[in-house]
Formats: sequence, structure tokens, C-alpha cells
Amino acid sequence: MSRYKVTINGVNTADLKVLTNTEMKDLFIKLKEGDDSAKEQLITGNLKLVLSIVQRFSSRCDNMDDLFQVGCIGLVKSIDNFDLKHEVRFSTYAVPMIMGEIKRYLRDNQVIRVSRHLKDIAYKSFKIKEDYMHRYQKEPSISYIAKQLEVKEKDIAVALDSMQSVISIFEPIYSSDGDELYLLDQIKDDKDEIAYLSNLMTLKKAMKYLKDKEKDIIRKRYYMDMTQTEIAQELGISQAQVSRLEKSAIAVLKKNFE
Repeated sequence: MSRYKVTINGVNTADLKVLTNTEMKDLFIKLKEGDDSAKEQLITGNLKLVLSIVQRFSSRCDNMDDLFQVGCIGLVKSIDNFDLKHEVRFSTYAVPMIMGEIKRYLRDNQVIRVSRHLKDIAYKSFKIKEDYMHRYQKEPSISYIAKQLEVKEKDIAVALDSMQSVISIFEPIYSSDGDELYLLDQIKDDKDEIAYLSNLMTLKKAMKYLKDKEKDIIRKRYYMDMTQTEIAQELGISQAQVSRLEKSAIAVLKKNFE
């Protein structure tokens, strides 16, 4: 495969056009007005975004074509739900949705790659366990298997664990009179919704202590995903000034975030 050419799912992404922010906005306006061709252009113009995300999961899936297709589903959903009123870049909005679609696919299909080396150790370990149990009517210890194969005990443990079936979080672990308890119900949720809302309210109050320009920079940097250089060009100031104002604003927020 060429360094600058990626062919996946029959698409040569080296030939795909990457849309500018202005082109993206124009196409979303056309799409809202009922221009179906705009949606096709938005999909094509963001396939490289999908590919960049898919590549992050290459170690967890052998069939990259399937993963690319799933990522494209996330892209289409992002396009269907995106609104220019969000005041964020489309990529900022789409990336979590595309990643979520891929993660659900990997979870639901239990796609886990086990190396050939681990498989070899696991199969040899199973054979030793079978022979040992047949002879002594009990399971051998990990240390015994490790000595037989002349490998480390931790390698035996990892190899055997890698061959265990993955349990779905939707697997019923208790059932009584039609009332089922799922593994998901037993997973602790560390997210404190009340604390999150409290912090959000405190941050909103702290924003009132910022000057208009500082507030504008924070909004552009952290809500619209703009770089300091882009903000500098828009405001007609230097990148260094944007950096100083941003640091000053963050200091004010920290001081008033109680």
C-alpha cells in the first residue's frame, strides 16, 4: 500500500476532497433547504474523517472494511442531526458519534484480536490440563503448566484468560418469574450527575467575571474548536495576544470557580 494512498471498502481516499469550513456551512444550508445532493457531498467530503477514526481501532478488528462501513453510518447520523446553531465545527460534533457507532459495533460483535503466540500457549495449556485431570482427577496449577511449557506463569494466565468467552453486559445473571437481572445492572456508575450540574452552574457564574473579549475567546476556543491563530485572524490581533487573553481568562475562571 502506498504511503499516500489508502484504499478501503473500494474507495480510494487519496482522491477524496476535504471540505473547508465555509463549504461545509454552505452545504448544510443547502441540505436544510431540501437539496439532497448536498448530503452526498457532505458524506464524500468527510470520508477521510471516518478513516482517521477507524484507524485508531485497527488493533481491535481484522476487517477494516466493516469498521469503515460502520463509521460511515455514524457519519450519516451526524449529518442528519447536525445543526449550524450548535456553533461548533462539524468534526467536533461528528467524531464522538462516529466513535460511538464503532465502539457499539465492536462491543456487540465481541471483536477481540488474540495473537497467534497466545493462542499457541492456550491450546498447549488446555492439552496439559486435560491430560493432568485425566490422570489425577483435578486441575493442575498455573505454576505446573508454566513449568511444563517453560514459560512464565503470567503468560499462562494471560493466554488462558484471552480464550475465555466475552460476557455481554446484557447477559442475564439472575431470573425469577420473568424478572431478569442483567450484568449491566451490577456495573457501578461513577458519574455524579448532581456534581456535574453543580460544576456547570458554577462555571456559568464564573464566566460573568470575564471581559467581553476574554469571554469571546473562551467560547471560540472551547465551544467552537477554533485555534488561537484562527481567532487572531478573526479578531484582527496577534496569536500571542490571543494566548495571553486566554490564559488570563482561565486564571479568572479558576479563581471564581468555587
